[in-house]
Amino acid sequence: MTDRARLAILLVTALLVVAGSPAERVRAEPGGGMKIVAVEGAFEDVAEYVADAIVNRGLVIDYRGYIGRMLKRTGADAGSAKPLYRDAQFFQFCSAVFSRRTMEADPRNIAYCPYVVFVYELAAKPGTVHVGYRRPARTGSEQSRKALAAVDKLLDAIVREATE
Repeated sequence: MTDRARLAILLVTALLVVAGSPAERVRAEPGGGMKIVAVEGAFEDVAEYVADAIVNRGLVIDYRGYIGRMLKRTGADAGSAKPLYRDAQFFQFCSAVFSRRTMEADPRNIAYCPYVVFVYELAAKPGTVHVGYRRPARTGSEQSRKALAAVDKLLDAIVREATE
């Protein structure tokens, strides 16, 4: 089998997985600091859709954090065992291209790297999974604002791919 045939098979398989996603868009939350989309589906599936959406862009997930597990494990020690999430994770990654553009525009834009997309399912609302990210503030010069807008667009595309 040729490399081209393997790539075609992988692309078709990826499209079928995304198209067959049981997640259904519920709502998008407006807000200045975050973008969060809620979908109906299994948490594990939606979390994998997020991972796939990141990797599909040629990006590498540097770290996958299990926030929900940590909160369950440390609740009593922190003075509250109240369950917040059924599960909650985040994906940390970077893009050399986007990061270089933002930091060349303004070295202080290092504050926006690495990028993080989070996924959570509330304990009180099982079956609804939230996917989102912190929106980078569009500050500085015109070049900086454009570069940060491109990062926002990248993160938005990842969330949309994972939740559509």
